[in-house]
Amino acid sequence: MLIITTPSRLHLTLIDMNASIGRVDGSIGLTLDEPVISIKAEKSDTFEITGNSEHLERMRNSAALLLPAGEGIHISIEKDYPSHVGLGSGTQAALAAGMAVNRIYNLGLSVFELAIKVGRGGTSGIGVAAFEKGGFILDGGHKFSEKKAFLPSAASKLPPAPVLLRKDFPDWDIVVAIPELKGASSKKEINIFKEKCPVPLREVEGLSHIILMQMLPALVEEDIVTFGKSINSIQEIGFKKREVELQPVSLKLMQALREGGAYGTGMSSFGPTVYAFGEDAGDIEKIAQEFLGEKGNVFITKARNEGARIENNSSVRRDTFNIGASYKDVI
Repeated sequence: MLIITTPSRLHLTLIDMNASIGRVDGSIGLTLDEPVISIKAEKSDTFEITGNSEHLERMRNSAALLLPAGEGIHISIEKDYPSHVGLGSGTQAALAAGMAVNRIYNLGLSVFELAIKVGRGGTSGIGVAAFEKGGFILDGGHKFSEKKAFLPSAASKLPPAPVLLRKDFPDWDIVVAIPELKGASSKKEINIFKEKCPVPLREVEGLSHIILMQMLPALVEEDIVTFGKSINSIQEIGFKKREVELQPVSLKLMQALREGGAYGTGMSSFGPTVYAFGEDAGDIEKIAQEFLGEKGNVFITKARNEGARIENNSSVRRDTFNIGASYKDVI
């Protein structure tokens, strides 16, 4: 029996939603230790996905795309977290089910090949890279001549974007607050991309300046104060600004956390999940809990600097996806 445990991720921002110099998308993101999706999988005479989860259909579709003709599998969903809250559960669920079939039937697919098969990573490559190698990730987006339009991942059929940088993230506490709301998805998400893009080039240039000359140096120097400042600045520019404007509760929560001493707060993807960095995570967590009351979930976690875990009970072997030579830290 295989046990596969995937991480979650924060999607910090899309970088270039202007595309005037030939590429589009580009993303920065961070892999989280919690929450996780965990499944158990084994070969079976039938094809069955079980568990009290909203990801049943997604996993069924993903596994069906890879399952050899006439073969079966039983996948039991042991742990999960909600979809459309900004933590990337859709990609992790699809990849977990696909990887279960891949390993059990020795298909020999890489994570990149698996993502193409199950249709993930067509806009942001953060979720796929988080599954494979974890850590802090920056990807280079796609050729606009191939994508031809501004589209979310769920509506794009392109392969995952190339990873330009993958780096271990410092051992900082990360406060995660999830209001009882949902982010944009499906047709609504597609319409937002159509309405808000292209983003003015000057904003893309400003965002790139923040990432290259503030965020990345702060990451290398493990300067949490400056890193927090870069997170704050990102919320007010480019496509992220448009995303934040759609979640007024998340915006007010971010403001409350900054006023309460957080160095930096941001919204992940289309939200509503808010994350924060600060000197005293316990105090920040308390402020978030008081703000949300019974209408949300708040916890403290850390970055995860490795990808999904795969345990094989029959051989008592545990695998994680190691970083190949092309994915070494490069800054």
